[in-house]
Amino acid sequence: MRENRLKKKIQNKQNVFGMFVSIPHPTMVELLGHAEFDFVIIDQEHAPTSTEMIEHMVRAAEAIGITPLVRISEVNKNTILKVLDCGAQGIVIPHVETRQQIDTAANNAYYHPIGTRSLNSGRAGAFAKYSLTEYIEKANDEVMIVPMIESIQGIAQREAILSSPHVSFVLEGAADLSQSLALPWETDHQEVQKHLQLLWRTAKQLEVPYAVVSRNQDQHREWAKRGAHIFVLGDERGTAFRAYQKKLGVYRRLAGGT
Repeated sequence: MRENRLKKKIQNKQNVFGMFVSIPHPTMVELLGHAEFDFVIIDQEHAPTSTEMIEHMVRAAEAIGITPLVRISEVNKNTILKVLDCGAQGIVIPHVETRQQIDTAANNAYYHPIGTRSLNSGRAGAFAKYSLTEYIEKANDEVMIVPMIESIQGIAQREAILSSPHVSFVLEGAADLSQSLALPWETDHQEVQKHLQLLWRTAKQLEVPYAVVSRNQDQHREWAKRGAHIFVLGDERGTAFRAYQKKLGVYRRLAGGT
């Protein structure tokens, strides 16, 4: 099990930057690594990413030296096992609304004495190059569990959720939270921001690192001033689309078009 560089940087309170990867191909991970991101969140929830492709994408992350996390589609024993056996160094859990979801995920993600993850000496364990007992101990030290709290119900249960000793950091989900508040996609609305502030304050009180999805520069600056140091800069599809669209617009105007 490789050292989880992201976990170490967060413990040292360094600023770290990640991005969701929704295009199921290792080149996207490699590209972000060369762009000097600290981590990627390979998306299995909103993207048609197969387990085999996750393994290829994790391998690309390892080759370029960034931390691969996977946003799973649900808290499912087999899903968590396969993703971690691929070599992912953590799981991001969407739509967390109860402590039970975290407890179940931890049981499936950790080996004894924390959990009951099925023993295996595949690629995550370097194909039994090292003793399995040594690998188990290392794996338990390096794996990360990251809940996304993105609903009124999740906000209401924030203290119970974040009280779990297995939460590595919490990731806000303002988009789905806005919909939960009957304000779809109004992520800057004061009601949405009020609920995010509740989550932030509880995370700070419980000493759980808080991750922000940076949607614009002003918002990013404000969260940095508050003390946040984990930032997810959206996903690579939207970032690429806006860059392509902007570039096309510039060159159309230069050519005399509209």
